[in-house]
Amino acid sequence: MDAKLKYKAKKIKIVFFDIDDTLRTSKTGFIPATIPTVFKQLREKGILTGIASGRGIFGVVPEIRELKPDFFVTLNGAYIEDKKGQVIYQHQIEKKDVEEYISWTKREGIDYGLVGSHAAKLSTRTELISEAIDPIYPNLDVDPDFHEKVDIYQMWTFEDKGDSLHLPESLSDKLRMVRWHEHSSDIVPISGSKATGVAKVVEHLGLKPENVMVFGDGLNDMELFDYAGISIAMGVSHEKIKEKADYITKTVEEDGIFDALEGFGMVEKELYFPQVEIETVEGPLATIKTNHGDLRIKLFPEHAPKTVANFVALSKDGYYDGVIFHRIIKDFMIQGGDPTGTGMGGESIYGDAFEDEFSEELYNVRGALSMANAGPNTNGSQFFIVQNQHLPYSKKEIARGGWPEPIAEIYAEQGGTPHLDRRHTVFGQLVDAESFAVLDAIAAVETGAMDKPVEDVVIETIEIED
Repeated sequence: MDAKLKYKAKKIKIVFFDIDDTLRTSKTGFIPATIPTVFKQLREKGILTGIASGRGIFGVVPEIRELKPDFFVTLNGAYIEDKKGQVIYQHQIEKKDVEEYISWTKREGIDYGLVGSHAAKLSTRTELISEAIDPIYPNLDVDPDFHEKVDIYQMWTFEDKGDSLHLPESLSDKLRMVRWHEHSSDIVPISGSKATGVAKVVEHLGLKPENVMVFGDGLNDMELFDYAGISIAMGVSHEKIKEKADYITKTVEEDGIFDALEGFGMVEKELYFPQVEIETVEGPLATIKTNHGDLRIKLFPEHAPKTVANFVALSKDGYYDGVIFHRIIKDFMIQGGDPTGTGMGGESIYGDAFEDEFSEELYNVRGALSMANAGPNTNGSQFFIVQNQHLPYSKKEIARGGWPEPIAEIYAEQGGTPHLDRRHTVFGQLVDAESFAVLDAIAAVETGAMDKPVEDVVIETIEIED
């Protein structure tokens, strides 16, 4: 990301988001799990948020409302409310222009839609209309005379004429057509746009365009991209939008909004540390049955998928049955998984050694199950369990060294081997007091040369509960 653009982002005080194919996919309604985090963190940083959409306020789906935006710029800027429902701005189309538009659609032999501030109606219902409008406004009623009952802010065409369709001269100096679907266009006031609406909010707040960041993907975002201090196009945006954008991010499904804002330093990934609350973690459970008792371990396949798959497959195949813990160092760790019992053997299910899988959410705290290796990306079958109970550092000192506070607290209170972080793949954690008691009992056995127990500590088998 360009350094100058990142510097400009320091001036941003409000971020506006389009809805369809920006915050959510228009076809399936999918909203990334990171979107609530985006709104939460922007709010915590004192940055306002807004919706800038061609949809009406009545078409803002509940999942978007639950994000609690501060402003709703709807109907392409023609109708604006704040989060309390107070109207900030509204611009209706004159009734005579609505009537002239309807007459023109009849002459053209096309269908139309009429949009009020809080409802919309169709002139008729056809398969073509349903294909265009239902993903946005399902189950709209038919009322060709809706304009006689309410003020109209926006209108639609429904046709298959594409770019060959143009408004008549009698309307082209008052209204404009913005295509949003191959079978439909928005008809809006010629001076109206999302940019006009956003500008009203910016004026209301006493801000400047340079304080505005916008996300969008469609042709109705063109003016908005010209207006805003920073404009960001989604990965599947119209090519003309991409040309105008200051930055092109990923798609909705690829967490494009979060990815861009993280790059600008406006949001941070919310880390989840499963070792902090291991009792709440779902997933496979491994029970290492030894001649000293059972070690129950929760595995982390989402964080270390290849490592867990390797361990589970070897365990189910009986690979570890009868294998010893060949290296035990009290106040450090216990190591096993080598069928030769020398520390020089072992293999993976992948044939060759496989790569490390480090995670910023897993650490070598006391009770961690980690891969033993001979250097970077040399993982096979050998593993160790961290036993150390004491570190000569306080939580504050550990956190100052760069460890997250929840992890620093575990290290300070329970022990571990932080010097092994980012050097050995963590892929599991002991889950109960009984397992820790077995771990400490094993660590206390008498050892001889090369830290090998005088009497074998044997893995009888490893059971996996998926």
